[in-house]
Amino acid sequence: MRNKYIIFDLDDTLIYEIDFLKSAYKEIARFACNSEDCESLYDKMLDIYHQGEDAFSFLVDKFPHLTKEKLLEMYRNHFPNLKLNDGAEIIFNFCKSKNYKIGLITDGRSVTQRNKLKSLNIENIFDKIIISEEFGSSKPDERNFIVFQEEGIDEYFYIADNPKKDFIIPNKLNWTSVCLLDKGWNIHPQNFNLEEDFLPKYRIENLTNLIDIIM
Repeated sequence: MRNKYIIFDLDDTLIYEIDFLKSAYKEIARFACNSEDCESLYDKMLDIYHQGEDAFSFLVDKFPHLTKEKLLEMYRNHFPNLKLNDGAEIIFNFCKSKNYKIGLITDGRSVTQRNKLKSLNIENIFDKIIISEEFGSSKPDERNFIVFQEEGIDEYFYIADNPKKDFIIPNKLNWTSVCLLDKGWNIHPQNFNLEEDFLPKYRIENLTNLIDIIM
């Protein structure tokens, strides 16, 4: 059996980032609303976001005691209510059954990304976790990827969602690059109109489709 390392992105791959945003907005709405209808305030914030406008500016205008700095702090540091994307638990169990190593490469602040992992109770699943703020560089820096390369591993796979930064280095390192296609919920648009070096080798609609690729 070949030794394999299956490495994942986090946001819009294992979870949907929009779910983190909704979780933060709910907490901020509860903090800001006082005696008002917090659910209505949350709905208004979400509507503003979907219109491409700044929900925090709206809140600061409506509640003078709030500041954007405080709202950003709450957004980044809150403990979110999240769930894994469809198929994630199945693919984790498959990897474990095959004794594949499992890794994570994610950009973001340490407290934010660690809270996501703790909320999902998956920190201990990974053999190695690279978070950009902790590591000192972000994708597509080659260092964030080559740190996973080790003796005894025959194949590497990277599963992510953003062709702009996720796949160019795995392709360069001869890893198998896999893109989870956007179902319309991703925060960042998925653009495949790029040079060949940036494009994933495979595109999948569900994480369970990985089984055919990595087995």
